[in-house]
Amino acid sequence: MKLVSWNVNGLRAIMNKGFKEEFEKLDADMFCIQETKLQEGQIEFNPEGYYAYWNSAIKKGYSGTVIFTKIKPNHIKYGINIEEHDQEGRVITLEFNNFYLVNCYTPNSQRELTRLDYRQKWEDDFRNYLVNLSKQKPVILCGDLNVAHNEIDLKNPKTNRHNAGFTDEERAKMTELLKSGFIDTFRYLYPDKEGCYSWWSYMFHARENNAGWRIDYFIVSKDLKDKIIDSKIHSEILGSDHCPVELDIDL
Repeated sequence: MKLVSWNVNGLRAIMNKGFKEEFEKLDADMFCIQETKLQEGQIEFNPEGYYAYWNSAIKKGYSGTVIFTKIKPNHIKYGINIEEHDQEGRVITLEFNNFYLVNCYTPNSQRELTRLDYRQKWEDDFRNYLVNLSKQKPVILCGDLNVAHNEIDLKNPKTNRHNAGFTDEERAKMTELLKSGFIDTFRYLYPDKEGCYSWWSYMFHARENNAGWRIDYFIVSKDLKDKIIDSKIHSEILGSDHCPVELDIDL
C-alpha cells in the first residue's frame, strides 16, 4: 500500500504548478494533504477512483486538510473532540479494518514563539488522542508536524536552536510522542542519512542550496514496524515550499 502526504501551501495555487500531474504520477492508495487554504466546494478536483474527505478551517483561506483514498473507510472523524483545537481544520482520522489513518497539520509556534504555549497544549492533547486510538488498532499518522526532531533533520541546527520548529520544547514533545509507542518511519529505516529535508524557505535560495528542514512525517504504531517497506522524501517534486513524503507499507 502506498500512502503520500503533502503540505501544498494552498491547493488552488498549486493546481497551476503541475499538481494534478504529480498526483496522478504518485498514484497513491491514500493521499493526505495539508494547508488546503480553502473551503470544500471552492475547487473542482475530484480524482477518479478516490473518495474525498475535507476538513476546512472556520477562518477562510487558512490551514485545512483533505484525504483522498481509493479504499472507503469504515468511519470518518474530523478533529480530536476538543473545541479549541478543532476550529482550524487540522486533523482527519479515517478508520479502516486494521488501522487508523490520521492526517495532521500541526499548529506553527510562529515568529517570536507567540503560539508556543498553545502548541504545547496541542501536543499533549493530540498525543493523548493518538495513544487512545492505538489502544484499539494500529495508527498511521502523517502530515506537516512543524518540528525538526533532531539536529540531523535540518541544515542549520545551531542558528535555529530557538526558532519555531526547533525549540527544545517542541523537540521534547516529539520525543514524548515516539516514546508513547510510535516510530518515525524515515529515521527507523535511515537513522544516519543526512541532507534529507521536506521543507525549504522561499528566501535565500534555500531549496537550490538544500538548506531545508525535515518536518513532514509518516509516524506509525510500533506494532506496524515489521510491515514498513520504505519511507521516501520526494524532494524532486516542486510546486510548494514542502515536498511530498511517502510510506510504502504491507497492510
